[in-house]
This record gives sequence, structure tokens and C-alpha cells, in this order.
Amino acid sequence: METGVSIRVVFFDAADTLFHVKGSVAEIYLHYAVQYGFSQTQESLPAIRQAFSRAFREAPPPIFVATEPAQLKQSERLWWFDVVHNVFYRVGMFERFDDFFDRIFEVFEDAGSWSLFPEVLSTLTSLKASGMELGIISNFDSRLFPVMRGLGIADLFDTITISSLAQAAKPATKIFQLALDKHAVDPEEALHVGDSLREDVEGAEKAGLHAVLLDRRGTAQRSGVQTIKSLDELMPLMDRLAGG
Repeated sequence: METGVSIRVVFFDAADTLFHVKGSVAEIYLHYAVQYGFSQTQESLPAIRQAFSRAFREAPPPIFVATEPAQLKQSERLWWFDVVHNVFYRVGMFERFDDFFDRIFEVFEDAGSWSLFPEVLSTLTSLKASGMELGIISNFDSRLFPVMRGLGIADLFDTITISSLAQAAKPATKIFQLALDKHAVDPEEALHVGDSLREDVEGAEKAGLHAVLLDRRGTAQRSGVQTIKSLDELMPLMDRLAGG
């Protein structure tokens, strides 16, 4: 990313960039599955963790034909049903799985299941105070809206673009272009921040946006990528890029 850039909009990924699951997905799955009759062993947690990683990775992009809200919500539920069913097909199915899934789908819609990273509010309010427009570009489903409201950050964003409504998922250029159009800016006037090298950095760069990788664990492998370990580092980085 060259210096002297003039950024008008900053886009963020949502989950694992702005907020994270309390505990882990595998821990939550196991906690509720046991309540619905799953037989737990010492190997259950690592097995669920591995199975979820594989099921999520192998799932098709969360893109749906439905546009009417009730149908869209049903499509999102079915997508997640297949993922979670795939997990327990590998680690052990149980009789009340359908009831378990209904409960787990609600759990992840509850903002109480998520936590903001500590520097998120200060970063977002500072960006807004500096005159930046803010947007979300996420492959999360429509449960993102109540989660963001519950976490107290919804009102800080001018736009929210999610894959199930955009009918395109990161890293596809289409979802980035739709987000840009909402702000009426050119790609070079926008910056996207996210934790995925493929979906966020490579997707944004292919669409012509500037990109920053949020690598909280310091495990990034690719060189030549603007990388930060905390959102605290974002505004100083933008100041440097602007030549400030």
C-alpha cells in the first residue's frame, strides 16, 4: 500500500475482527449438546473442534437465492443446519439433535454469547470523530444485526453488507463493490480490515481496496501485507499511509 493515500471509508470484517465468541464454538456446541442427549467423552471437545473446522471449511459459500426476509432466514438456518449436522455426523449423532440445533442457532443470535475486543469501541469512535465513514463487510448471516445492536456498536456503522443479503460472499469482488456503492466511493478511497488473509486481504485487494490484516496471534505467513496485531494500531497506520 503506497503512502499518500486518501481514505474516506473504513470497512471491517465482523466476527473475530470486532468481536469473538465467549469461550469457543466447540465449547458451546458441547455444552448444549450434552443437555440434549449427546454422550460426552474425553475426546469430545477436540473432536468437535476439528469437525467444525472441517465442516465450516468445506461448506458452500453462504449465498442464497431467497430475498424475502422469512425465506432468507430459513435459508440461513438450513445452511447452518448442514454445517452443525456435519459436525455431529462425524463425532456422534444423538436423538434430540433437531432440538439442540434450534437452541444453538438462537444462542449465536444472542449478543451475550459474544464479546467485543477491548479496543474496538475506542477505535471506532476515534475513526468516526476523524470524519471517516464506517462499514461492515461480512460473511455473517442476518443474526449479525441483533448481535451488533446488543454489543452497542450498530449505530457506529453507516452501512452493513452481509453475504446472505448481497448474494455474494468474500472473497468475491461483488460483495466489496456493493459495499463501495453504498458509500459512493471508488475502491482506492476505501480500506478494509479483517482477520482472514484470503477473504479479507486478498478479496479486498482484488476489488481494488486497500487492505489491512488483523493478525492478533502474530501467525501471518504472507509478506508484503499491511499487518496489525490490534485495532489500536489502525489509526497510526492510516496516518502514516496518508503521509501524516
